Amino acid sequence: MKDIKAKSDAELAAFIAEKREAVRSFRFTVAGSRTRNVRQVRADKRDIARAQTEQTARRNVIRDTK
Repeated sequence: MKDIKAKSDAELAAFIAEKREAVRSFRFTVAGSRTRNVRQVRADKRDIARAQTEQTARRNVIRDTK
């Protein structure tokens, strides 16, 4: 959580894109084989949610200061 707050806006966007790609690729590889690491997908989804929450919080701070 601390590392997410320390990232810049551009780094957060890249982090979200990277995690979304990991979840997407896992979904397509699972279609043809047995799943091996379901917990990693769950963790990636949680990381995406945490990063999006941080983005929203930053947007709200900017909006409230105007």
